[in-house]
Amino acid sequence: MDRTDEHKALRASIRAFVDREINPYVSEWEDREEFPTALFKKAGDAGFLGITKPVEYGGSGLDYSYNAVWAEELGHIHAGGIASALGVQTDMATPALARHGSDALRRQFLAPAIAGDMVASLGVSEVGAGSDVSSIRTTARKDGGDYVINGGKMWTTNGNRADFICLLANTSDENGPHKNKSLIIVPMDTTGIDRSTKLRKLGFWSSDTAQVFFDDVRVPQSYRIGEEGMGFIYQMQQFTEERLFGASRTVVQMQELLDDTAEYLRERIAFGKPLLDNQWINYTLADLATEIACLRSLVHSCVDGYVRGEDVRLRTAQAKLKAGKLVRL
Repeated sequence: MDRTDEHKALRASIRAFVDREINPYVSEWEDREEFPTALFKKAGDAGFLGITKPVEYGGSGLDYSYNAVWAEELGHIHAGGIASALGVQTDMATPALARHGSDALRRQFLAPAIAGDMVASLGVSEVGAGSDVSSIRTTARKDGGDYVINGGKMWTTNGNRADFICLLANTSDENGPHKNKSLIIVPMDTTGIDRSTKLRKLGFWSSDTAQVFFDDVRVPQSYRIGEEGMGFIYQMQQFTEERLFGASRTVVQMQELLDDTAEYLRERIAFGKPLLDNQWINYTLADLATEIACLRSLVHSCVDGYVRGEDVRLRTAQAKLKAGKLVRL
């Protein structure tokens, strides 16, 4: 995505940040099953948490091609959980707030998230509603000028340390399932929130992942993002950036793994010659390299289309699907 000298300079800055502030400590953080929350502040101070966000709230106001550089460079982190946690902050929990939130809401939550002074999380998936977002059951009932929230969220990245959650909840019994939901910013220190359940995972150990429960949690209706009933639409828009982030990062991860594998095969001697000299192994690596190149082309096409204002929802979903399948090979 290095279209300009500015893209190249940003890439170099992010790579230096990863090499200096993250990769030397990855093994320690994975063993501890957490990384320091101060990393968000360091990333914010470096200007990386608001690359596409409005200037008036502390962002850089750049188009998404610059954020794709951020996602790609996070692919060089030697622990996927850290990259995911940072990606939630930039591409999953804040795009709708930046695009549709009121000025007051953005000053209260978006500005400190961009600065790294607040950590964000996203509350969409539930025990009975993962990919089927329309089936969520969490409710936000109006009571005076407040919403009273009941329900729960699952697989919440940053959930144990987050200062706020961008929560999708049913705000009406009518017009469901696509026009009865709203996105609401909920401070995570609000009475009635239980996030004591930290989930253990097969990987991504250093990224905290929580199950969150809401029991009569009361927040002002002014904490709603945009229009009531538009939450499902806003979240679908937000998913576009989440998918672009995930696919962009995964392409780089796979390329790095392939390069490392080829280097090992070049050095590993078996039966009197490097394993890389085996024709079948070369064919296999060539197939994988071609698959990665095709996915990279699709991802870059999605990013370019998104920057031009095109509807790339289908293609970004395809890119995420392909990345998820290819990374398992």
